Amino acid sequence: MRHAAAALRRSLLLPVAALAATVPVAEAQAQASGQDIRLNRTIETLDRGEATFGIFNGDFSLANARSLANSGLDFVLIDMEHGPWSSETLQAFLLGMTDKASIVRNGHLQMAVTPIVRVPQNGREMLDFIVKQALDMGAFGIMFPFINNRDEAIHAVASMRYPRPRGSDIAEPHGWRGRSPGVATWFWGISGGEYFQRADVWPLNPRGELLAAIQIETPQAVENIEEIITVPGVGAIFIGPLDLATQMGYGDNTGHPDVEAAIQTVLASCLAHNIPCGLTTGAGNVEQRISQGFRFVTVGGAGGITPGTAEALSRGMSAAGRR
Repeated sequence: MRHAAAALRRSLLLPVAALAATVPVAEAQAQASGQDIRLNRTIETLDRGEATFGIFNGDFSLANARSLANSGLDFVLIDMEHGPWSSETLQAFLLGMTDKASIVRNGHLQMAVTPIVRVPQNGREMLDFIVKQALDMGAFGIMFPFINNRDEAIHAVASMRYPRPRGSDIAEPHGWRGRSPGVATWFWGISGGEYFQRADVWPLNPRGELLAAIQIETPQAVENIEEIITVPGVGAIFIGPLDLATQMGYGDNTGHPDVEAAIQTVLASCLAHNIPCGLTTGAGNVEQRISQGFRFVTVGGAGGITPGTAEALSRGMSAAGRR
């Protein structure tokens, strides 16, 4: 009888042990699968050499967040330069962009539209806490207005980075972002350890999920473009034509030949260094700008997805060979 009971126990325990043995394997496979999928679709698209399209957004309502999440855009630039900085508003907006049905349908955590925050400070102001808070809310990139020189660009990139482990060959610029990423890990859907590895700037870190976008908006920045664009970790350059024209003394005449010459100077540097170059566009010129080599363009302003935005997006996608 004792032998029969022991045999019964073994027969019951063996399936349990086999199941337990498969759990770590399944978890490892799931983690590997998750790590194969980029969370930042804009970086994924740029990494393929393709053009990307977005809008500036100043409407932080949940209804607009939900609308933008399914808009067909590649990215949304959440504009907190020209509106009040509020980490609580940003957090609510980011959560509003979370599309659980899309996650279930696609079987991965990648957002269809990448949220990038334009912070309020100019390059010379260096308010690192705003960058940290935006990233801690879960943003996948930061746009820095009015970067004029190499030192400001280095500081911008450094403010987005965690210090890399000792011996890393991509340790510079040394990161100054403090640990404890707030709700970012929950928003991204990954562990704290994985977030530390992936929350780094692309293309300096080829697996980085954060985009550092540097705005060129002054004659000084145009003059210094070579030293700015070669800062390790700069992921994109974005020209602000209205501020550039104003700083050059031409008011709102963004079409002045001198302004266009400055734009072309910046574009040429971007193309030479294979750094995506961005600019504001519309339905009337998006095809021209894509043909010139711009790959990080906006197709609308704070009004959300208007008929004009939809037309510009459609024309741009077609010009870029993505439709």
